[in-house]
Amino acid sequence: MLHLSGELGSGKTTLVRGLLRELGHLGRVKSPTYTLVELYVVSRLNLYHFDFYRFKDRGEWQDSGFREYFNPHAACIVEWPERAGDLLAPPDLAVRLAIDGEGRRAWLSAASPAGEAWLLRSLQRFSSAS
Repeated sequence: MLHLSGELGSGKTTLVRGLLRELGHLGRVKSPTYTLVELYVVSRLNLYHFDFYRFKDRGEWQDSGFREYFNPHAACIVEWPERAGDLLAPPDLAVRLAIDGEGRRAWLSAASPAGEAWLLRSLQRFSSAS
């Protein structure tokens, strides 16, 4: 599970678009702000992109029926995870984005062994590309 936090316009959905492109998804990537969830099938993977911005409190997440999506057979990316409170399990990886002049700044933190491994591979790939 990937959690994306940051103010409006900080690039959360843009980051998801880039991740899906990197995974080979060629179709349109919509913001789930109004639908709350968008499904993308990448190879045999069901990737669910959630946006909880419109939730007023954690009870709305409880009533949403989304709990069943968060299972070992799915990948979940969640924008505005803080709107679900402590009802979501800790993410494998959390990304906090902020507007920084004309660009963006990102802070990444791993909360599981899978997240730590992904973060390490990504940092190695990034450092070898520069």
